[in-house]
Amino acid sequence: MLQNQIEIIQSLYKNWQGKEADSIEKIPQSGSDRVYFRVIDGNKNFIATYNLNIKENQTFIYFSNHFKSLNIAVPQVLYANEEQTAYLQEDVGNESLLERLEKIGHTEELFSLFKKSLQQLARMQIIGDKNLDYNQCLTAKEFGKQAILSDLLYFKYYFLDTLQKPYDKQQLLDDFETLSTYLSNTENKYFMFRDFQSRNIMLKNDEVNFIDFQGGMKGALQYDVASLLWQAKAQLSEEWKDKLLHFYINEINSLLPKPVDSNTFVSQYNGYVLIRLLQVLGAYGFRGLFERKAHFLSSIPLALNNLKYFLANKKIGIVTPEFDRVLDIVISNEIIEKFTPPQANENTKLKIRINSFSYKKGLPKDETENGGGYIFDMRGILNPGRFEPYKKLSGQDKPVQNFLEQQTKMNQFLNSVWDLIDITVEDYLQRGFENLQINFGCTGGQHRSVFAAEQTARHLRNKYNLKVELEHTNKENWVR
Repeated sequence: MLQNQIEIIQSLYKNWQGKEADSIEKIPQSGSDRVYFRVIDGNKNFIATYNLNIKENQTFIYFSNHFKSLNIAVPQVLYANEEQTAYLQEDVGNESLLERLEKIGHTEELFSLFKKSLQQLARMQIIGDKNLDYNQCLTAKEFGKQAILSDLLYFKYYFLDTLQKPYDKQQLLDDFETLSTYLSNTENKYFMFRDFQSRNIMLKNDEVNFIDFQGGMKGALQYDVASLLWQAKAQLSEEWKDKLLHFYINEINSLLPKPVDSNTFVSQYNGYVLIRLLQVLGAYGFRGLFERKAHFLSSIPLALNNLKYFLANKKIGIVTPEFDRVLDIVISNEIIEKFTPPQANENTKLKIRINSFSYKKGLPKDETENGGGYIFDMRGILNPGRFEPYKKLSGQDKPVQNFLEQQTKMNQFLNSVWDLIDITVEDYLQRGFENLQINFGCTGGQHRSVFAAEQTARHLRNKYNLKVELEHTNKENWVR
């Protein structure tokens, strides 16, 4: 499948430029079905997208062309095939605003990049709204009452109901109706990005560009700024949030026919913050609790603490008694502790040793008093080593990692592995045990087992703050 997609992209580029590209590299996928490639030709780079959802492609291309014509910070679509299943666009960098934040922290440089992002957002929303054909939207034309209710119900079904706590369902639905009516009656409706977060803001030469805006529609100005400033992963301080919100209000006031009423705007902004926080919890619940994806499960405590802080410090200005009672349950210490894994500290004795190995060379021995641990057989996963481009690479190399994540059931396998070992790790942490060995084996100990060992070490460090010793025992015999 991957090779076929690369051939389609190569054909796309050749039709555009009259020659083949020097190389085509797959870019790791996010949560969608879109597949991205970086196309390299000499010193020029482009991004190619392959996606069988033609309507989604058409929407993105239309939005991109419209915004680009208004000098708004989005990548320009350069060429698309006749079937509209693949298209080429500008390469606007390989570092997101979130990645820069994780690299440099909450510095003045980062604050400046957030201001640039909000400045460009205001232009996209207000200037971009002019003459935009909302019939081209992928789903609904407007984020109105029904869309708000949909987000609230998403939270209810995929997070709240999983807690199995009693509440008055009809009164809660009545409160949802009250809140959605209040928020849908906002005065200023323009283009709404819908998923405006630091992952979707790309940096190139310290300028910002926006990607993944194909879900956009008409909606309240407040929603997108709420999405950015209250993103749980970003962990912005209250001071930053306030300063950036007021910077944004000044920006939109310079573009609107008349300035917004600040008090009303902020009150409704708080309402949209709440909607966004609950929508995110619903998404984490669906991806984590139902699809068992570890990344989303580990994000739930961040989202809950974000919601707890918001409810303690912000007011919306309407009466929703049952909704308020339910939210108090959701942010209770009992629920937050339920989703918060134990953390290792300076007094923790537990040491985890993770090995990759080749079955041809035999099983690793555990010399500690534990004398055992886990052994996982990776040979049921398609072997990248069968394919020429990957034979001389290992599970530490990005092309092999992309292959395993996108072309095999590796992610499903590892999620099941982590479900098992997490039980043991949490028990060992509680009981003060000192050693646990986890082994991953495959035919040559080079691709699948190496990837699984690396990812498991990362999982345990991130989730439990544990010290992990990682060894690839057959490294000296890897095919080079």
